[in-house]
Amino acid sequence: MTTSALRLGLRANAAQFTLLVAVNALVGGLLGSERTVLPLLAEREFDLTAYTAALTYILAFGATKAVTNFLAGALSDRYGRKPVLIAGWLAAIPVPLMIIWAPSWGWVVGANVLLGVSQGLAWSTTVIMKIDLAGPARRGLAMGLNEAAGYLAVATTALATGWLAAAHGLRPVPFLLALAYAGLGLGLSLASVRETHGHARREAATHVTGTAEQHHGLSTGRVAALTSWREPALSAASQAGMVNNLNDGLAWGLFPLLFATAGLSLTQIGILAALYPAVWGLGQLVTGQASDRYGRKPFVVAGMLAQAVALAWIARADGFAGWAAAAVLLGAGTAAVYPTLLATVGDVAHPAWRARAVGVYRLWRDGGFAVGALLAGAVADLAGVRAAVWVVAALTAASGLLAWIRMYETHPRAARLPRPDVARPGPRPVA
Repeated sequence: MTTSALRLGLRANAAQFTLLVAVNALVGGLLGSERTVLPLLAEREFDLTAYTAALTYILAFGATKAVTNFLAGALSDRYGRKPVLIAGWLAAIPVPLMIIWAPSWGWVVGANVLLGVSQGLAWSTTVIMKIDLAGPARRGLAMGLNEAAGYLAVATTALATGWLAAAHGLRPVPFLLALAYAGLGLGLSLASVRETHGHARREAATHVTGTAEQHHGLSTGRVAALTSWREPALSAASQAGMVNNLNDGLAWGLFPLLFATAGLSLTQIGILAALYPAVWGLGQLVTGQASDRYGRKPFVVAGMLAQAVALAWIARADGFAGWAAAAVLLGAGTAAVYPTLLATVGDVAHPAWRARAVGVYRLWRDGGFAVGALLAGAVADLAGVRAAVWVVAALTAASGLLAWIRMYETHPRAARLPRPDVARPGPRPVA
């Protein structure tokens, strides 16, 4: 099919879009297989008592995924989206097997390096492919559906592995579910997913902005500079994304240990580990679409501040009910932020270099896992888990205030402004 014959929009591409939603659910399920079990595995089977040492797997995952996100954007622009997606699934196959057979903690860390590669390639590419298919009008809804599928799968798998661990032990049964996800994801990607790079070229051919430099010729270094610090909305999104995933790294690595010290059962820990990403996932079905109507900035600022309040609540609470309520608020705040930040990048970046901009944004965002592992582990070793939660709560509040100050509204309908000149950033537009 020629580029000119391709159509943009969710309705025109419903079958492929739905398939990609299912594929991303499998990507999320692979990640969710670790959420309940791995922190407890570190403590109970590998006798890791120092929090910094126990969180090395999150550090390895986050650092690797961040770098791979960046590469995924560049590779998908050069070689196409589908080959990058398939490479991500090939990297996923050994992950559950390495954890099942691990004779030492180093094997688990190595498995999470591969998990970071897999998630960076596969999740980044499903994001890029959905942006390609959706076109500009419904980008927030597209990202809401994508991220909802991924994080609902994280939640249901975290809950399922908690039950499996309670019934059958921490290994190997919970990780057999992850192996099934990887095999199914690889099979669907090989057999049924179609290339979407042509849709991006189709949008680029009709995209109207300022200078020719905006359409073509931006180096990867230029794109990285714009997304990281030069362009106000892109840089605000990058810092908010990093802090958001710093929160998630804290929740992944330390919350199960905090709950265990309070005497909660494996089933209760699994419920709490699932509740936060479940609300996060479901909420994105609403927030992504709502940001198409009401704008991106209100959801980003309110979501970061809500996460800060939720983390402070978790630091003060001391029981299942209090932690469950705080997990709901944390999930709601994250749902407000997650698809909206991706939609913001899609709003500002030109289709010719949008995949690279998404890669740079996700480099910063998932670098938050590594920063969170180092920061939360160090503070927890020095002053306890609750102190680490308080520190992250303060950082999250600061991130929300920074987004409020620096970010402008990027959705054209909400802003009632022409698109910003991202090739030559100037003063922040006034909405």
